[in-house]
Amino acid sequence: MSRLTLALDIMGGDHGPHIIFPAALTALQENPDLHFIFCGPLVLMSQWINKQIPEIQDRITLSDCPESVAMDEAPAHALRHKKNSSMRRMLDLIANKEADACVSSGNTGALLSMAYYVLKTLPGIDRPALVTLVPTINNGKVYFLDLGANVNCDSEILFQYAVMGAVLAQQIGHIKEPKVALLNVGSEEIKGNDRVKHAAKLLSESNNINYIGYVEGNDIFSKKADVIVTDGFVGNIALKSWEGLVNFIIQEVKKASQQNWISKIVAKIAIPFFRGIYLHMKPDQYNGASLIGLRGIVVKSHGNASSEAFLYAIREAIQQVEMQVPDRIKDKIEDVLMERH
Repeated sequence: MSRLTLALDIMGGDHGPHIIFPAALTALQENPDLHFIFCGPLVLMSQWINKQIPEIQDRITLSDCPESVAMDEAPAHALRHKKNSSMRRMLDLIANKEADACVSSGNTGALLSMAYYVLKTLPGIDRPALVTLVPTINNGKVYFLDLGANVNCDSEILFQYAVMGAVLAQQIGHIKEPKVALLNVGSEEIKGNDRVKHAAKLLSESNNINYIGYVEGNDIFSKKADVIVTDGFVGNIALKSWEGLVNFIIQEVKKASQQNWISKIVAKIAIPFFRGIYLHMKPDQYNGASLIGLRGIVVKSHGNASSEAFLYAIREAIQQVEMQVPDRIKDKIEDVLMERH
């Protein structure tokens, strides 16, 4: 493999460099062809890099960025006034072909706005989408989109999301003909609003998509589909509900295991079993929502991600570079457009 360069927004997220530096170091140790461009305040980055061995220092470039985007900053304000921010510099490096992909834990709205403005969408794509992997039964996984990039989606955009999700499942998930479904309030054809019904019609008429119909909320983790498509409003709520439920179960198990001596004994027996379930459901390992549909690779990490979780986001970016995901989406969209015209 030839040299691979990722740009990192060092100042993004709730914890910033304190979790990003260790994740980057682990990634460099895992991949000898990997190089980073750190985007952030020069003094802060220099203090860390000066403590590293020369072999690590040689694989990191520092890009001094005097500004950063706050987690609660309005996206429009960040787009207009934060041109020297670490987030903006990271995206500029992608646009200028100086980096192959980028990762940020920063303000989601600002990242979406900046990425859309700086990188533009691929031909035939109206809006980018945020997509992530979600665990399913039997150790399976499903690609779920949109997670909040666009809360209002018409049927055409839902159709485009389905195409992009299918490409991701093919290229990253290595699924030859991924099963694509629309999230709906029922599995019957008569259910749903007009946008979902029309999107279903478009998908049913396409020979390029293996569309299997509707799935409901309780089917998300069932492995009925390889790709599940919805608008950003519903998708974001569903994702946060999953994360909240996992954390709730963890806390309840901990509380129950401390109630009395019997529960403590039972807990010692049961915890190894629950640990396996937890490791499969643990949100950290699915960190790294991809902003697909752009002329470049952008991966969004959770704002409160741990160092381990940020490492997963870096790995996701590397995979997308290796599989040339934007080019694959572009080719698929072209096939679909030719089919429809």
